[in-house]
Amino acid sequence: MITCEIDVEMTGIDSSQPLRRQRLHELLLALIAREDDLELMDGDGPAGLAGSASGEGAVVAARWLERNQRVFQKYQALVRTAVTLDALLDGEEPSDS
Repeated sequence: MITCEIDVEMTGIDSSQPLRRQRLHELLLALIAREDDLELMDGDGPAGLAGSASGEGAVVAARWLERNQRVFQKYQALVRTAVTLDALLDGEEPSDS
């Protein structure tokens, strides 16, 4: 089972709304499941950064950072999409008033 946490401040969702939060989690997991090439961030850091005197280490570090930034931005886009879909679903629900 895949679990994930979404920052409450980022989404603007009150944690006292467990059903809405659950729906948001389910939307996000469904979006992630649709991704064919979703990568994970590389947490090990660039290899050879300290050992290279030719500047090659800096190039490797820059590539590593750029890749992780692209992966992070992809996840941010998925979260924003889930929040938008959740808001649209919330707007479609009939009000009790």
